[in-house]
Amino acid sequence: MDSGEGRARPHPARRRPFRFLRHKRRVVGRHRWRCCSRTHLSAFTPACLRREWTNQVCRQGASNQEGEGKILISTMSIIGFVDWRGNPISRGVHGGVNAAWFIYFLTVVANIVNVPNMLNMVTYIHGTMHMGVSSSATTVTNVLGATSGFAMIGAFLSDSYITRSTTILLFGPLEFLGYGLLALQAYLPSLRPPACNIEAEASNCKEVHGWNATLLYAALYISALGDGCMRACMPSLGADQFDHEDPSESHQQSSFFNWYTFGISFGGFIGLILIVWLQNDKGWDIGFGVCSILILLGLLVFALGLPFYRNQIPEGSPLTRILQVLVVAFRKRSLELPEKLEEAQERSAEPDFIEVLPETNSLKFLDKACINRGKDGAWSLCGTTKVEETKIVLRVLPLFISSMIGYVSNPILFTFTVQQGGITNTRLGKIRVPPAILFIIPIIFQMVMLPIYDQFLVPFLRKRTGYASGITHLQRVGIGFASIILASVIAAVVERKRKEAAVQMSLFWLTPQFFLLGVSDVTSFPGLLEFFNSEAPRGMKSIAAALFWGVLGLSSLLATFLVQIVNRVTRHGRRGGWLEAASLNNSRLDLFYWVVAVVGLLAFLNYLYWAKRYVYRHDPRIVTNQLSVNQGSL
Repeated sequence: MDSGEGRARPHPARRRPFRFLRHKRRVVGRHRWRCCSRTHLSAFTPACLRREWTNQVCRQGASNQEGEGKILISTMSIIGFVDWRGNPISRGVHGGVNAAWFIYFLTVVANIVNVPNMLNMVTYIHGTMHMGVSSSATTVTNVLGATSGFAMIGAFLSDSYITRSTTILLFGPLEFLGYGLLALQAYLPSLRPPACNIEAEASNCKEVHGWNATLLYAALYISALGDGCMRACMPSLGADQFDHEDPSESHQQSSFFNWYTFGISFGGFIGLILIVWLQNDKGWDIGFGVCSILILLGLLVFALGLPFYRNQIPEGSPLTRILQVLVVAFRKRSLELPEKLEEAQERSAEPDFIEVLPETNSLKFLDKACINRGKDGAWSLCGTTKVEETKIVLRVLPLFISSMIGYVSNPILFTFTVQQGGITNTRLGKIRVPPAILFIIPIIFQMVMLPIYDQFLVPFLRKRTGYASGITHLQRVGIGFASIILASVIAAVVERKRKEAAVQMSLFWLTPQFFLLGVSDVTSFPGLLEFFNSEAPRGMKSIAAALFWGVLGLSSLLATFLVQIVNRVTRHGRRGGWLEAASLNNSRLDLFYWVVAVVGLLAFLNYLYWAKRYVYRHDPRIVTNQLSVNQGSL
């Protein structure tokens, strides 16, 4: 009776009976559950399968209401999230902490590789490839800047055309390839200059050139491309695993960014011990080879999580949508804005999984892009969602700029504090401690404080403030910027004392300023990352993460510019600037630190001005989130 020959082949629609939900939804309300008309759903399903799709919808967490002729379906199933095969997702199977573990693992492994190489690459390029100190530092700075630029490319692709998990798996192998090429070049003598001590016999050392130099740059920038695209997508993909409209998942989403930052710190801690030891004691070829293997391992484990990820459907180019709104609004600048705008006629032709944004009263001049003058087309008439998406970007822009300026002090303090450590007493008993070990101080502080902050401080503050994350994102960022100012002041005082001391000062007098930099990393780093992610429209989450990395990259460039300005202003005749002396003992680093503190204070006041005027896209209070769910539940 059940023979295979007599069994009819299943109808193609039977395999994925809910695929149409991605394109044909009719929703009402803004709460956790969305209402779909049974009549509408039936129109897209063969009659023989109606019972099947009804049952499957219910198994995915929906409520079947026969009397009202409606079906309630989980939000995550119908507003643009699918599994890795393009099917609707189920809350019980996809997303959540289980999916986030795979992302945490890749984060840790990637930073075991990236953090030590970011700090140690100058040593390799200068000592093995025999470039000058200035050229080596410039090369590394350019690679770090390119990484931030490549992050924008990966973010654009993942928001516009391919999913974030696909972007990671597509570009991640490039980082594996880049470190593999570095390992190969370090291993084969024919691919690098002859070995020599560049400090003792600089004139006899040949600098890397020709095809070998091309191979070096290719390896560095290939790995930067892979790293940049991955770092743009990992935090956004992790946040996608939690629904901010669900109170319990909203808390977990906030915790994700804390643990994501912890993963960066934990990976950096392991890397500064393991990778630096391998590169310095066992050889650069072994160090780079282990880095390549670790990246491959991280990608393989990440791929194992594919069946569990919630993947957002790409919504097309957000940059094009923003440009369309600006162009159309400019063309209609002379028109008067009516009290009620007509809906854009092309709106119904847009994909239905595009996030619908409510109208706001800010930046009203952009609303003129919605005025219907009888012409259709994306460059003649824009829908409300496009306009509101553009408003969000323009509202965030001042905070992006002020945060970038506020972070300028950070790379300056890290760079010069290590140089200070080089001329202090680095002995701890009979052990000589390298100055670079100071980088472990803020990392250890982050690893200790982030779990305490997430598990104890946030619940304590949540009960008193009503905010899901204890305090708002911008308040958390502000605490970090204030700690950077205090670190600059302490650094100036310590440097003055060091120069006046009769005996060589201990290295560990520099610990307080590194401790405060750790406070900044615990607060401003995850706070700013979560702010950009939560405020960005769903179709721009990866670009929001890339903006965060752009803040860090551009602040480093501004720091270099600030050093050059100070040297130029303080240079008198043959006397060099404050930071141009051959030794820090002959420089005025203490005065420069005071300049950095003043710049940081001005940047902080500018940040407070914009932060106080910013209106959050989603009310971060728990009470509001819970109320919306209660109103939506039946």
